Amino acid sequence: MNRNIEIISSLKGFQNYCRSNRLARKTIGLVPTMGFLHEGHLSLMRQSRADNDISVISIFVNPTQFGPAEDYDAYPRDLDRDSRMASEAGVDVIFAPSARDMYPEGYATYVNIERITEKMCGTSRPGHFRGVTTVVSKLFNLAQPHRAYFGQKDAQQAIVIKQMARDLNFDIEIIVMPIIREEDGLAMSSRNKYLSPEERKAALVLRKSLLMAEGLFKSGVTEAAIIYNRIKDMIDFEPLAKIDYISIVDADTLDDVGKLRQNTLIALAVFIGKTRLIDNIILT
Repeated sequence: MNRNIEIISSLKGFQNYCRSNRLARKTIGLVPTMGFLHEGHLSLMRQSRADNDISVISIFVNPTQFGPAEDYDAYPRDLDRDSRMASEAGVDVIFAPSARDMYPEGYATYVNIERITEKMCGTSRPGHFRGVTTVVSKLFNLAQPHRAYFGQKDAQQAIVIKQMARDLNFDIEIIVMPIIREEDGLAMSSRNKYLSPEERKAALVLRKSLLMAEGLFKSGVTEAAIIYNRIKDMIDFEPLAKIDYISIVDADTLDDVGKLRQNTLIALAVFIGKTRLIDNIILT
């Protein structure tokens, strides 16, 4: 569906737009993104369009969630392309602020969630979740949406955002949507564009190892240590892959589990060449 789409860069302008729609008793759905959209993002936008009167997205490459050695400057950006895709997905407004406006000189306030941010991606990317929760809380305050949409691919992020919404009493329904995959099974990601053809084939080891683990669980293998080692062996066998972490945890609390059961999350972060990819599965 093509529709006229407005791009707002001003914080106050975006806040006023959302406020006026709330006063008109219209429901608002928000999809936070860093842009360079793909089908995973679009699935969230289409759901937001279906659920709400007004659908808004943010496109903001958030500097506070990148470490000093990470790819902030190189992160892909293409607002014209993103605008066309968002319009086709039924989005009404794109909020595309500058980093200078989001974090003006003298900025000193951050949101930090304890415990669940101290493992998995929080271990390998110190400060990452402080940046995520800070920018999302700012977006929540600006838009005051009725619903906000996140992808299951970033499983830990979704759990952290749910915790933040509960703890800070945001009156927002957090909706987590399924992982969208390429035809060969690779989880869609803006970082997939960094992969060479050889690396692209090697990256399939993430999905293959998760499916192998799911198959073992369904066949009756429940020892987390056994599953961990089988996943590790499969990924280590791929010469272009280097494991960042393999986590087998409760899908709600992120607590480690000794035995796999319903609602166990198996999450991976793996470097394929220089590109860090993540993927996960929840056992049912």
